[in-house]
Amino acid sequence: MLELTNMRKVAGAGVDPQAVGIEALNFLSEDPKLFQRFLDMSGLEVEQLRAEAAKPAFFAGLLDFILAYEPTTMDFAGRAGLDPAAVQIARDKLAPERGQLDGLDG
Repeated sequence: MLELTNMRKVAGAGVDPQAVGIEALNFLSEDPKLFQRFLDMSGLEVEQLRAEAAKPAFFAGLLDFILAYEPTTMDFAGRAGLDPAAVQIARDKLAPERGQLDGLDG
């Protein structure tokens, strides 16, 4: 019960999705192999990052990349001082239409 209370507290604390996205980009830039994998999977070139980072969809995709592999999610959350649930909350705030669709059955 305590964990659920803490997760609700995180959700109610007003997670800043842009700040989490920027922190995620910093996290990736510190790991050349992970950063290259993100570039390869996203199809982006390093030169495109500045322009793309101005778009909310960029950070949603970046957080999707981090959330796709639990060890990466946990490593990022730990280094950023975030509850792992806050990463998902930030991602959903960046692209709420996806978060709403995920909850639908059928």
